[in-house]
Amino acid sequence: METVQETENITSLEETLKWGEPSYLVKNGSTIRIDWKEKKPDQYAIYFKCTSKLVPSFKIVFKDKFEFEGDRAIVFQMDDKIPEKELKNCIKAGLTYHKIKHLPMLGL
Repeated sequence: METVQETENITSLEETLKWGEPSYLVKNGSTIRIDWKEKKPDQYAIYFKCTSKLVPSFKIVFKDKFEFEGDRAIVFQMDDKIPEKELKNCIKAGLTYHKIKHLPMLGL
């Protein structure tokens, strides 16, 4: 929610459930989902569209900051200290994806 408020030209955020998971979408953005899975109870993840350039770009730019699951998620352990600035950059890239997808490394 903070990232939405801090990002220019985003006027509304749609909050919904997709596959039973909290999901967020804005105009010109890509859906961002957040979930905890019973199979891996000590972690949770932020999911991005796996066919986008989002997670592949995050893996290059933030390789030392995050743990990833394929091309679809940033994974956190329950006791992780979250690199807030970097995570906000990833969320902002997802929220503005269709405006930035042509930029090298999404402008990160």
